[in-house]
Amino acid sequence: MKKVFQRPGSLKNEPFRYCPGCGHSLIHRLIAECIDSFGIRGKTIGIAPVGCAVFAYDYFNIDMIECAHGRPPAVATGIKRTRPDKIVFSYQGDGDLAAIGTAEIIHAATRGENISVFFINNANYGMTGGQMAPTTLLEQYTSTTRSGRKSQIHGYPLRVAELLSTIEGTSFIIRTAVNSHKNLMDTKRAIEKSFRYQIEEKGFSLVEIISQCPVGWKMSPEESLKWVDETMLKIFPLGTYKDRYKEVN
Repeated sequence: MKKVFQRPGSLKNEPFRYCPGCGHSLIHRLIAECIDSFGIRGKTIGIAPVGCAVFAYDYFNIDMIECAHGRPPAVATGIKRTRPDKIVFSYQGDGDLAAIGTAEIIHAATRGENISVFFINNANYGMTGGQMAPTTLLEQYTSTTRSGRKSQIHGYPLRVAELLSTIEGTSFIIRTAVNSHKNLMDTKRAIEKSFRYQIEEKGFSLVEIISQCPVGWKMSPEESLKWVDETMLKIFPLGTYKDRYKEVN
């Protein structure tokens, strides 16, 4: 019988512990498939911080480093500069990258570090109780915005892809999602391109991935997929925000 499906070699044979409907497991698989397709498992180093992202070291069958909240771009910079032969990526949530780690991501982008960043945006702090994150939408309910996020109190959602695309040091900035088959395939192509740009030494890239969080959003998995399409993507439109080498390729 012809084999049509198998676990990527870059994923351990471990069951995911993520909540039902969570997008992290989907994204893990896409990253692992891309690592396998490039044949770079033995030279790839992943970096994950505090938050749901921290579980990545339980699932990826590669060298993984856990670091302090918000600091993956700084750790990635140190590793890549001392071992430029390695393929280095960070795997970060919105509470990590867009809040406590804002300085690290902006300055790594400004320096044009030759790393890949996979930024998971689920519009709340998923691990610690569904609190408001920098990416929480206006009027969105969270455990710390029980009447919805208000601009005059809490400010506005932070659009990371748009922000980083204005920085001269960045090469590839894109926003994708994992709430449909089409969006999953687009996300995989974006991850592949980010790795390829690093392999070709083309500089800093970030893939922002809109991911559903049914438990944090107080929704069923099916409702969360619909909410991404009907609500979240109006605030965080999908698309390529910067591709310095598009014409060349």
